[in-house]
Amino acid sequence: MLRKLVFIGFSVTLCASAQETNETPLLVKPNLAKLNTPTKEEERPAASNGSVFNEGLARTMSIEIPAPRGLILDRNGRPLAQTKMAYHIALDFTAYNGPIDPKVAATWAQTKIAQANALVNGKETYSDAQLASYYKNRRWLPRRISKIISESKAKSLESKMPEGLSLLPIYQRFYPEKGLAAHLIGYVGAKTVLPTGPINDGDPLFQSVMGKSGFEQIFDQKLTGKPGLNKMIFDKNGEKILNEPIKRPRPGGNVVTTLDLDWQRYAEQVLREDCKRGAFVVIDIQSGEVLVMASRPTFDLNEFIPYITTERYKELQIDPSAPLFGRAFQSSYPPASTFKPVVALAAINNGSIHPDQTFDCPYKIKIGRKWFHNHSEGYEGWVDARRALAKSINPWFYQVGIKTGPQAFLSVARRLGFGSKTGLPLIGEAVGNAPTADYIMKKMGRSTTQGDTANLSIGQGLMLASPLQVAQSMAAIGNGNVLMELQLVRQIQDFHGRVIEAPTFKKRNDLNLSPTALETIHDGMRDVVHASYGTGQRANLGFTTMCGKTGTAQWKDDPKQGLAWFSGFFPYDNPRYAFAAVYEGAPGETVGGGRKAAPMVGRFFLNFKTEIEENLIPAARAMIISEEDGQPIISGDMIPKAIVVEDEEALSTSTIPLPTLGNGEIPVDIPRAIIVEDEEALSGNPTIPTTSQGLTEIPADVPKAIPVIPADRSANKPPLPTVPDEEVIPEAIPVKPEIPGDTPRKPPEIPSDR
Repeated sequence: MLRKLVFIGFSVTLCASAQETNETPLLVKPNLAKLNTPTKEEERPAASNGSVFNEGLARTMSIEIPAPRGLILDRNGRPLAQTKMAYHIALDFTAYNGPIDPKVAATWAQTKIAQANALVNGKETYSDAQLASYYKNRRWLPRRISKIISESKAKSLESKMPEGLSLLPIYQRFYPEKGLAAHLIGYVGAKTVLPTGPINDGDPLFQSVMGKSGFEQIFDQKLTGKPGLNKMIFDKNGEKILNEPIKRPRPGGNVVTTLDLDWQRYAEQVLREDCKRGAFVVIDIQSGEVLVMASRPTFDLNEFIPYITTERYKELQIDPSAPLFGRAFQSSYPPASTFKPVVALAAINNGSIHPDQTFDCPYKIKIGRKWFHNHSEGYEGWVDARRALAKSINPWFYQVGIKTGPQAFLSVARRLGFGSKTGLPLIGEAVGNAPTADYIMKKMGRSTTQGDTANLSIGQGLMLASPLQVAQSMAAIGNGNVLMELQLVRQIQDFHGRVIEAPTFKKRNDLNLSPTALETIHDGMRDVVHASYGTGQRANLGFTTMCGKTGTAQWKDDPKQGLAWFSGFFPYDNPRYAFAAVYEGAPGETVGGGRKAAPMVGRFFLNFKTEIEENLIPAARAMIISEEDGQPIISGDMIPKAIVVEDEEALSTSTIPLPTLGNGEIPVDIPRAIIVEDEEALSGNPTIPTTSQGLTEIPADVPKAIPVIPADRSANKPPLPTVPDEEVIPEAIPVKPEIPGDTPRKPPEIPSDR
């Protein structure tokens, strides 16, 4: 720790743990035990006996010490947002020994500012009036005169600091993964402007921050700690006679997300290398947890710390690629052919068609006065639902959509989550659109036509969805029974790492879909990837059977621009993971879901082949083992029947019937049931997850944040914090960017789909 942290005789030692090789602290905690106070041998008044002096330089004051902000972590406790220690060079007016004249003191201060600029190659300037005012009103507190400098830089300056300058330690927000999940995590900004007038009790020693966007804003109350207070008394000569803590700062709590850092990193790498603009979402079907939510392009959150310049923010706003726009959840794209499974599912479920029913599928069909085409030329013949999905045959869905009725399949779409927000803690989430008859009447000024229905049947026209909504619908189709409530937060912890809030896994609504309809759709989506004629073969993983659906849409007409989708779930027999990937084509670029989006999905999941295979292994089951030879009992005659016992009193009676063998005899030795666990569990003790590798030890009174997956997910768990209504969410500073003109809002008029 630095020795020269003295400002007005006040010293604060910040204890931190270093993160990996760059020694960035994971969590810092004020340690006010070592204050610059008189020794026990010296007589000094207690804080409770302090009085307000009214002569000379005498002052009594209580100064607020801001608390470190809590952590935002991935599902395994690795930091996505943390607090580290940084410094300002500060002007120490207590070292000024000249006349008590603000103008003279300001002249002295200017020489010190010049010395500070020379130390850090700075260009900070302050007027004489500013310095004179500070000397007059606040000379007892340090006055920062430099930009933020790092801890390593501060250490190198320690021995070079001239009299009248000191190093002022502060807390600084830090995002170790830079732009990773930036649209989800958000950033912080100054909470208040530091006062410049006369000192009041409770004035902060340095500036505190508050969340301005993303999780930082939504969970600001949980992440914000409780500040401490320090009392100082100066005598009439300006000498400090008391410096004593009244209350120690209490760090904020931690937010443990459901994101997997390794998966999120690689998803963003795939997007970065395989497309210029796009998004990728992965959901755990069983729990509803979002494992990946990536948008491309992104931006470095650290640019906003401590603040972003107006010029740089303007650059981000006008960038044609819209890096401030979180495509994964803020976009409204036409879902294109990823919507076709919904149409087929609704048609079979309500009896409009039977699973094996075929329809004649020429290259184009005239509906009203317009021709509606397939994505490729040629006569497809008579086609059933499975083949129509596998080859993404538009004419089949035009006919089936009209036969089923638009509101019939749109009703199923709403059950799958289309047309409504997911309920996740997100700012600016797109609602999408699964239009009702009233909406179409209001929007179009007429009732729904067969042409409208044909467009909606292939996921175009007025139909809009975000990649998050498409992934959610795939999770529901994979589940088959319910639409699970999605989760982005696993736990809320206090600063000791103790769980204070944890969500329960629960359903959002029942799907009420027939097993026959689901089986047919699953088969058709399997053939998309695994049949020789499937459009999504480039996503074949080899180690598991995937169900998928490609999609291609023309979503901008001027200039002509295409959109490629690939979504689905796996494995086929017991779905665990659902996903959606979208690829935005450049103007004039020819795109296709099978050519652009499917390979990104295949590349991503193949990278985690071993981990996924382990996760897909079914849980071990209990066996009955014979005590005589230690072998499993597999004969039906040797398995004893279960005895139903209702209460303890029943256990003491002698009338309980004993189990018998097939011949009526009572067995001499009744074998006991032994739970057999998997070999890995038997080989050693479970490993407790840690926050990061290579960290120096955090002080015992500030334990590391260790996410604990609660074994009991009962209804007694407190609910997760909910997102406040949008009208009460304070605007980010700088204000949220306007959605750029090239963002996906306007649906195409002419369908072109694969």
